[in-house]
Amino acid sequence: MKPWDDPTLEWLEADGLGGFASGSVAGVRTRRYHALLLAATRPPADRYVLVNGLEVWVRTAAGEFALSSQRYAPDVTHPDGASRLTSFEPEPWPTWTFETEDGTRIRHELLVPRHRAAAVLSWSVEAAEGPVELFVRPLLSGRDPHALHHESAAFRFDPARTPAGTIRWQPYDSLPAVLASTDGAYEHHPEWYRNFLYDEELRRGLDHVEDLASPGVFRWELRRGGQAFLVLEAESAESAEPRGGGAVLARALRAVERRRRSLLLSPLDRAAEAYLVRRGSGASIVAGYPWFGDWGRDTFIALRGLCLATGRVEDAGLILEEWAGFVSEGMMPNRLPDRGEQPEYNSVDASLWYAIAVHDYLAAGDASGKPAPLRRTTALHQAVDEILEGFSRGTRHGIRVDDDGLVAAGEPGAQLTWMDAKIGDWVVTPRSGKPVEIQALWLEALRIATGWNPRWRRMLDKGRETFARRFWHEQGGYLYDVIDVDHVPGTADARLRPNQIFAVGGLPQPLLSGERARRVVDVVADRLLTPLGLRSLEPGAPGYAPRYEGGVLARDGAYHQGTVWPWLIGPFVEAWVRVRGDNARVRREAARRFLAPLEGHLLAAGLGHVSEIADAEPPHTPRGCPFQAWSLGEYLRLARQVLAHTQTGVEREARRAGVARAVRSDGRARPAED
Repeated sequence: MKPWDDPTLEWLEADGLGGFASGSVAGVRTRRYHALLLAATRPPADRYVLVNGLEVWVRTAAGEFALSSQRYAPDVTHPDGASRLTSFEPEPWPTWTFETEDGTRIRHELLVPRHRAAAVLSWSVEAAEGPVELFVRPLLSGRDPHALHHESAAFRFDPARTPAGTIRWQPYDSLPAVLASTDGAYEHHPEWYRNFLYDEELRRGLDHVEDLASPGVFRWELRRGGQAFLVLEAESAESAEPRGGGAVLARALRAVERRRRSLLLSPLDRAAEAYLVRRGSGASIVAGYPWFGDWGRDTFIALRGLCLATGRVEDAGLILEEWAGFVSEGMMPNRLPDRGEQPEYNSVDASLWYAIAVHDYLAAGDASGKPAPLRRTTALHQAVDEILEGFSRGTRHGIRVDDDGLVAAGEPGAQLTWMDAKIGDWVVTPRSGKPVEIQALWLEALRIATGWNPRWRRMLDKGRETFARRFWHEQGGYLYDVIDVDHVPGTADARLRPNQIFAVGGLPQPLLSGERARRVVDVVADRLLTPLGLRSLEPGAPGYAPRYEGGVLARDGAYHQGTVWPWLIGPFVEAWVRVRGDNARVRREAARRFLAPLEGHLLAAGLGHVSEIADAEPPHTPRGCPFQAWSLGEYLRLARQVLAHTQTGVEREARRAGVARAVRSDGRARPAED
């Protein structure tokens, strides 16, 4: 099977506003989220799918040939355009090449411009014996990305033409209109296309059939060397009439994007950029595509790799400053809603990760010789102090500092740590009491805050003493996962989970050192490590799930019960390097052993990105979200910071291809003549 025939390979183009285009490399939509124009109307929230896909075909002297394929219920693929796909290239943007039976060769390109809710599409005739007619029929919906669309009498097909000739459709009053700018002819010919089948949704036990509407057909007459252009855009207050028509607009957007993308150090830098989005006057990070929004915990973990490791220090500052405004009762929200609801304050660790991210951001600015502005530094310090004060006083969900200097958290029905799966009233991994990584984060946040507020020193010393005395499990040779389980003094959960690794790696300073630190790392490596990250529970433990598959109940029940999490490879490798002396030889060995498998994964699911999760057992099939911010962020943090003197294979390839010559402090490339 050719790589581009694999239906599990997916591509992504993100606009920096929270909208995106995504799909399978094979060209067949397999998810409800696959779309050409998915726009955020209140960036990065209020996202809607406007244009789902296209029907494309050509007519030559030899007949008509499809260049697209769709899946229909119950099990039909039609037409046969995917059979004519001969190559796929992800850089500098997704590009497909098709060849028909008479030798006609068509190159199709798709890009999403930065900070513009648009899809720029082109078709080029690279080989042909005679004239070629190209036909493109857009497939529209106008729905929440998490929902499905069905035939409706309320859908409005009728187009309007703007003074510049742009076609305008507005299927529903409550949604943005779709603008189509082109150099082709448009024929209005409304049709309903029914019963599209999304195989990934079927496998996930979800609704998986929908109907789409097509208002009409675009047509071009081309010869060898000719190009057809179509720009699909969500209408907004910033939308402007194209001067000179769709072809001029498309060429201008392509030229700007080609130049902008050529300045990025490597494909990994472009992948990192996909998650950085505007929020109000500031910025944020989308936790993952295609279904996540911006989440607090994910944002603060991912920021260190996506922003600081790539030189986007100012972006990190904007993100942290924006989120500082959400502190409430000493807590950061775990999730900012997609619609108009209130932020969700149901996380014990998001607030503490914020303190870690603030430390790393300020340190990066100092190291670069461009410290953060005093106003921003003061605001970030105040936000961290407010968090520590809130935890000390006690806040939501039973989160409080106990007399022993450690943080207790949890109440019935609440899922507060990153192991947060919940099905109805069932919290799969409640971890109520004093979870190990929460203590590591808490004590590190206190240590950081003592740098500007010495009042936290006494609490820090008490907490460290308690941690050293209470968390060590001598018989197992590792740390308990939770102590004072369910707030019962003196109890401990000895199940081997990866959370203890944060006492040794993943945070600016280790909490555990010496022989105990080495034993923790060795146990985790022996029983939890896989090529794609750490298992969330050791094999053989009660409830261990070797596969993440099936319906919602089965998948959520397996989410943190063995399932592998690639983002945990960051703290693990940092711990592995620390306990071995952190020298050049150790870093080279770590890169060979732990980064190489992840480099291969960059071409295995979401192209150029790292997946959310993988199965606990070989072959460790990637699962969940194929484009995950903290997974890629931790990979970049390892490659660019923890193993700073080690060049990854991906970056070597980028340099061989001439993508980068040298690196500026902002992580971008500069030409050799600079």
